[in-house]
Amino acid sequence: MSSDQRFFDFLKERIGLDVASVGPAIIERAVRQRSLAQQALSADHYWQTLQGSREEQQALIEAVIVPETWFFRYPESFATLAKLALSRLAELKGMRALRILSLPCSTGEEPYSIAMALFDAGLAPHQFKVDGFDVSPLSVERARQAVYGKNSFRGQHSDFRERHFTAEDERYSLSERVREQVRLQVGNLLDPTLLANEPPYDFVFCRNLLIYFDQPTQRQVFEVLKRLTHVDGVLFIGPAEGSLLGRLGMRSIGIAQSFAFSRHNEPEPAPAPAFVPSALPLRQPVRSIAPPVRSRPFSSAVANPNPNLAPARPASDAATLLAHIAALANEGKSADARAACEQYLDSHEPVAQVFYWLGLLSDVAGSALQAQGFYRKALYLDPQHAEALVHLAALLASQGDVAGARRLQERAARSGRAADSERKS
Repeated sequence: MSSDQRFFDFLKERIGLDVASVGPAIIERAVRQRSLAQQALSADHYWQTLQGSREEQQALIEAVIVPETWFFRYPESFATLAKLALSRLAELKGMRALRILSLPCSTGEEPYSIAMALFDAGLAPHQFKVDGFDVSPLSVERARQAVYGKNSFRGQHSDFRERHFTAEDERYSLSERVREQVRLQVGNLLDPTLLANEPPYDFVFCRNLLIYFDQPTQRQVFEVLKRLTHVDGVLFIGPAEGSLLGRLGMRSIGIAQSFAFSRHNEPEPAPAPAFVPSALPLRQPVRSIAPPVRSRPFSSAVANPNPNLAPARPASDAATLLAHIAALANEGKSADARAACEQYLDSHEPVAQVFYWLGLLSDVAGSALQAQGFYRKALYLDPQHAEALVHLAALLASQGDVAGARRLQERAARSGRAADSERKS
């Protein structure tokens, strides 16, 4: 067993992380960081330190987990929650308050968004309570402080900030009214006894977590989620996790871009070939790339025979449009994001990031074959595009091409190591 494998197994046991979902480079980098922090002389030395210290075990987990969240991410989910909450309250006829769970709650943006959405829908404080759990004590502590920077406000609509926050220099403090609605605690979804003595929740948010687990762990976690969700409740998930829930006996409630599922008596038949949603990287930075000067093998636009009639747009315009595509995709506006990608290809030289986004949007829609084509186009333009490598590897693995998937994962790991070297030089 290699030293790396020991750390992979540790993270798998503690937080269920499947190394294939993020690539070994991310975990190896975290181990190197913590080894340096502990002044470990070797991998064996750090392993011994890790085994003897709960604090260091948590520190390694924190180094691997990179929170990537913001207020009202996927806005339609919160709009759908508000509508369903009003309907559910009418059914309950004041017998009890609504119970909502956010897990993992990260640094608090999601559970606080839930509370703000329900307040804005007209609910009173006594009509709902929100629980938030996360495996990271550091993230929970930051959530309890409820003070946020501009990075937590990314959507096009931020009017909620004026209603629920107070500006303090360049940061924003959440109102006490919202904070009082949310109870934040440390908890691990892999713990089968989590909330065992609590009644089920009317609404559960568990988004972009299942994609980091292997299939047995996904099923284990799903059983916990099913226990935590009321039989008439609704489970909100990430955009790439829908086909998984379909195979596990859940069905979409049918509201576009809500990513909301309810129980179904009979599991939907597994697709053939089985499509396992590809894993999203822990971070998805927007690459503001100036388009390269090259031929346009994948452009849908017909080349203009007279370039004087349609001068090329400046690189700054291309970077702005790339950022706009990323914002639309991150907000769950798939149709708009796809249209923006086509707009980019009609007016600029093709870049890998645009085809990566098209692949991801197809992935979300469950179009595995189309997604695979777009990821390959991204890799044609940028053979070391890490996100495209990871996603295409997951698709190949789901189709039974284990060898092809392994080759792509190795390329992604090499790409990560090369990026590390460049940053150090």
